[in-house]
Amino acid sequence: MSQPDVGTWRTQVGQWLATVLEPVREREPTGEAAGLAVFHNLSDGEERLLLERCRAYQRARFDAGYQALTLPQGNGGAGLSAAHAAAFAQEESAFEVPPSTELISVTVRLVGMAVSLFGTAEQRDTYARAFLRTDLLACQLFSEPGAGSDLAALRTRARQEGDAWVIDGQKVWTSGAQFADHGLLLARTDPDVVKQAGITAFLVPMDDPGVEIRPIRQMSGGASFNEVFLSGVRVPDGMRIGRPGQGWEVANATLAFERTASGGGNRRKGGTFADVLALARSHGRTGDPLVRQRLADLYVRGALRAATVDRVARASAGGGRPGPEASLTKLMASDLLTRTGQTAAELMGARISADTGEPDTFAWTQHLLGAPGYRLAGGTDQIQRNLIAERVLKLPGEPRVDRVPFSELPGN
Repeated sequence: MSQPDVGTWRTQVGQWLATVLEPVREREPTGEAAGLAVFHNLSDGEERLLLERCRAYQRARFDAGYQALTLPQGNGGAGLSAAHAAAFAQEESAFEVPPSTELISVTVRLVGMAVSLFGTAEQRDTYARAFLRTDLLACQLFSEPGAGSDLAALRTRARQEGDAWVIDGQKVWTSGAQFADHGLLLARTDPDVVKQAGITAFLVPMDDPGVEIRPIRQMSGGASFNEVFLSGVRVPDGMRIGRPGQGWEVANATLAFERTASGGGNRRKGGTFADVLALARSHGRTGDPLVRQRLADLYVRGALRAATVDRVARASAGGGRPGPEASLTKLMASDLLTRTGQTAAELMGARISADTGEPDTFAWTQHLLGAPGYRLAGGTDQIQRNLIAERVLKLPGEPRVDRVPFSELPGN
């Protein structure tokens, strides 16, 4: 089936967006941290209101046929090219899109896509559509206290009992778990094979009595992340995503989507170049040659990141899974956030450490305290560099001593 002309389709997108969103307005200084914080610092009530705003827009996108643009039609997507996706993002950037949350991004761009690709026809009908439309919300239950960067070393176990699986273990750094309906979970189902081969993926209901969620308070003030404890959680075999032992493949595909989501798109994450420029102007520093150099550096890095996002998107045209090139955009995004905060801190000096009442000054502290966490979220910077080196540049891999059954590794 032929695809619509990008130019004509783009015009239609712009006309539709104008019916559901307001055009972008110049942001006035408010003194609030809402636009500068990397991670939200909201009460449960405020978070729920934000989620509902986001869900209303996501549902409108889905109903209009603009959700999961590059996912094949057979998997529930629009089946369009990356050029169409890039055109949509460019048109969308001209409108006031509701500020998204980690949970919305995980639901739509990670779990929804993973279930669409690896789920059965029944799972796609029941869950993938609901995730892509945000009728259901889903968190990601991957990371563990003893298996951070080495995700394949996870110790959460799932044993089969008849037509169900019983899960015991602990997960950590789970965004939005307290608001999620389901969690995409990785568990070890076979300890007698190499660690990557013995992992299986499941959809776990977060309201199961065996699931306990404990928020983690961040130094920036919010509690975006959680610990999740699973004790005797029974999951029907019909909630298994992919084959037994296929969890590592599911994880790699999901993490590739995560790196693309973390490094790309129009979602605002912390302060931007425009915010730093406004700060420099308000402090009368734009005539300083060193400040101008730092501003130019930020601008160029932002433009390079945007160009790389577009290049990676076009490289994955055809609706397949993002490749390791997505690590480039994630690495560039975390670096840009860090440099943005550093430049703001240099402009303000000691004033960044105390609330003087000046608009958009002390608010930068939430950016500074949150930016380091983004270097860990979605895979650490070090892991991204390894992926780029080994899978993009084809450099020799690091020596591995864990190519033995998981049960034979020390501590198991």
